[in-house]
Amino acid sequence: MEHFVITHNVKIAIGLLYAFVFFLMGITKFFQVVLKKEVDNIWIRVKSFLFIVIFFNLAFVFNKIVAFIFLMLISYLSLKEFLSLIPIRKTDRNVLLWAYLAIPISYYFLYINWVTMFYLFIPLYMFILISVRMVLSGNTEGFLKNLAVIQYGLMTTVYALGYLALIAIVPFEYNPQAGSVGLLFYILVLTVANDFMQMFCGKAFGKHKIIPKVSPNKTWEGFIGGVVCTTILSMVMGYYLTPFSIGQLAFAGFILSIFGFFGDVTMSAIKRDLGVKDTSSLIPGHGGILDRLDSLLFTAPLFFHFFAYTFSIIISRGG
Repeated sequence: MEHFVITHNVKIAIGLLYAFVFFLMGITKFFQVVLKKEVDNIWIRVKSFLFIVIFFNLAFVFNKIVAFIFLMLISYLSLKEFLSLIPIRKTDRNVLLWAYLAIPISYYFLYINWVTMFYLFIPLYMFILISVRMVLSGNTEGFLKNLAVIQYGLMTTVYALGYLALIAIVPFEYNPQAGSVGLLFYILVLTVANDFMQMFCGKAFGKHKIIPKVSPNKTWEGFIGGVVCTTILSMVMGYYLTPFSIGQLAFAGFILSIFGFFGDVTMSAIKRDLGVKDTSSLIPGHGGILDRLDSLLFTAPLFFHFFAYTFSIIISRGG
């Protein structure tokens, strides 16, 4: 049974992350108990983030099968949340079964390293199959809306999040100091830190709204502060977890922080259009899975392709 390699660098990084999270919890509790400040929201967020980190750690400590089942569960819950936000026609209920079946099939292609099929399965084959199945239902009322909802749901929650599994199968020789687990740790922490720093800088310094009609709490100060902090974190953390140069890490941090922001506000625009605050109440203080992972919908695919282009990575079936 195939196991992931957890290098010394990764162990140190994980230890430092736990130490930092517990430090944040201590500081938050100090403000809450001693200074009598209202920080319940931050306390719940930090505590929930700790549980998320623990679950991700446990998934990759055991073996590849456990990790892939965990990632499939994430995609399933995300797709379920997304589809629950928008009413689907009764005639398309069978199509939803096809959409859910696409999850294990897509991840299976990655599990056996058939990356080309992963690239094509949802954007091409599921795109065609779902269109054909919906046409055969004979119902044209609301056809385009439902087709777009199902297709976009698959592209984001299964295809885009599937890049986490694709990163997980990057051969060890491309990143000998931290392996694929180090790459995953890098993109996950960087994305979450970017969200947190944009929120923190926005609350501390925010005055100028950036897109008030989409996300009223987002400010230019928060956005710029998040980009700067994430770029610095990328250079520090990436030095030990990735094979990138400092210049490449600065570029990666800069780009990922920007598109992490747009991943976040894109989901905000969808929720605002639907008149909902959160995609669900699964995670206390965070809403649903999609509320927490919306930035990854953009950053995970971008990071993998930047990495693959930079180091000319070839992952073939059985390779």
